[in-house]
Order: sequence, then C-alpha cells, then structure tokens
Amino acid sequence: MLDYCYLVNPFYPPQKLIDEMKASFERLIREYPSGMRVNSLLASKNFGVAQDNIVVGNGAAELIKSFLEQTKGKVGFIKPTFEEYPNRYDKNNSVIFEVRNKDFHYTADEVMEYFADKNIQTLILINPDNPSGNYIGKSDLIRLIKWAGQRNIRVVVDESFVDFASEKDSTLIRQGILNDNKNLIVIKSISKSYGVPGLRLGILACAEIEMIEKIRRDVSIWNINSFAEFYLQIAEKYKDYYDQGLVKFRDERVRFYEKLSEIKGLRVIPSEANYFMAELTNGQKAHKLTTDLLVGYSILIKDLSEKLTGGEYIRLAIRSPEENDMMVKALQSVIAR
Repeated sequence: MLDYCYLVNPFYPPQKLIDEMKASFERLIREYPSGMRVNSLLASKNFGVAQDNIVVGNGAAELIKSFLEQTKGKVGFIKPTFEEYPNRYDKNNSVIFEVRNKDFHYTADEVMEYFADKNIQTLILINPDNPSGNYIGKSDLIRLIKWAGQRNIRVVVDESFVDFASEKDSTLIRQGILNDNKNLIVIKSISKSYGVPGLRLGILACAEIEMIEKIRRDVSIWNINSFAEFYLQIAEKYKDYYDQGLVKFRDERVRFYEKLSEIKGLRVIPSEANYFMAELTNGQKAHKLTTDLLVGYSILIKDLSEKLTGGEYIRLAIRSPEENDMMVKALQSVIAR
C-alpha cells in the first residue's frame, strides 16, 4: 500500500544512517536510555541552543499534551489546523480564527487584526499549517511574536514542517531569537522533516527555563527509548545528507504540483510543507475518492470531509518521484470516471 496520509520526508534518512542504527541494534535493545538531562544536551547540540532552553519529548505529541495541561486562560487557534492542539484544550477558553478564503491562506497582519481585541493569553500557530500548507515568512512571524509580547501574549509556534519551506533559515530555534522573545515557545516534531516517525521524537525550545523544568518534571525520566537517543547521538554526522534531501524535496514538490494541477476536477492549493491540500471541483465526494483509491489502487490519502465544510477536500503527502507519478495516474483514472 502507498501511504499518502502520513507525512514524512521521502529523501531522508539515508541508508547509511539506517545501517548504522542496524549495526547497533543488539546493544540498543539491551541497554537503558539516558535520562532527560543527557537527552536535552544531545538536543541542544543538534539544534544549537542552550541545554536549559530545550526539552526532548516522546514525539511532539507528548510535549503538546504537557504544555497545554499547564496552560491557563484564553488560547487563540487558527483553523483549519492540526487538531491535536485545539482538541487538547478547553473549548470554553478557546478563541478560533476561522480562515474561510478559497486557499485557506492567512498573513501575520490578519492574525494580529483578528486577535487584537480577543484578550487571549496564548496564541498557537502551526507554520506551515496543516492541512493547508500556509506559511508565514520568518520576518513577519517575528513581527507577530513581538506584537504579542507587547500584549503579554505567549506565542507557541509549531514548526514541524518548516524545514520544507522555500525560505532559507526559516527556523525560530535560534538562541538569539529565543533570548529576544521571552514569550516564544517553539515545538518541533522530528518525525515529519527527518522521516523517522517510528522513533517518536520531538523538541520544545524557549527562553523560559521554568517552563522547560516543568515539562521535564511532568514527563517520565525515560520518556524516549535507546534507539531515539542513539539517533540524536549520530544525527549531526548526516546534516549534509539532510540538507541535500531538502533540496531534492523542494524540486519534487514543484514537479508534483505541476503534475497534479493538470488533472481536471482537482484544484491544488500551493503549499510550503510536504503535502498538498486539494479541492475536488467535479462534484465528486472526497470520501468516495478516498475509498476508490484504497480499494482500486491500494493508495491511502487523507479525507478532509470531517475537518472542512463548504467543499470536498483531500490532503496528499509528497513522496518519491516514482510514487508521485503513480499517484497522478491513479487520480487521473479515478477522477475521470
């Protein structure tokens, strides 16, 4: 089965990294991982921030849960988005900015305008957003964060997909940025852009040391396993492979977008992430298309019917060129019926 539902990096990790992990399998399965302090040190070296400003999670999901359980007051969300955040918070204290334009696109200025009079204490942004792929550029995002800081609003930026963006140096996980913006918390899933979802790794970074310590106390002392820790130990050696993979990915995203855009009955929304959201414009239902692809072609895609109203939308991951060509042919066949 070709899985176009879950989101990973088709050009990373390299076989050499996988072989190195295989060679250490017996040792890793027999030994305990280190505690939180050592794993924070490994993360600090990988991401270039101080050890006291970063915490490692069993996937970003563990960190999202821990953070939101400690959050109080009104929280601003932008929808459509990754539902783990709003689903984890009290709906009575959630303030929702519903994006309703045809591409589900929004800017930093529109976010500031909407939340200016909402009296929120926390604002959560997924950048690029999921499922739309909407991206706010780094300079505009920092301008928004500073605007929020002047109003005592904490900003959580989930940048799990930001490495796929076309903008160079798009990350906010920089010591200077954290130091200059005490109201900023950055969460990043290592599963998405690094292509290792089975390892269950995520990080949270901020200048608020008290928040880092609260999360460390909240999660278990051995919250990641030995395989995930070993990956953090060796990841730096493969940075060039990662950078080269991202270049290949961006080229493939352009090619895949052009191929998908040729399909009649499918409107593809531009994306800065590793997926495309697309609208069915020929009267076909997203649920039926999803079923037809699964039954007839063993291809699994994301049906967005339950997340979005007012249209029939799907989400397609971006995979290897060969797999993407298979996806295009299958869509051409099913949508043309």
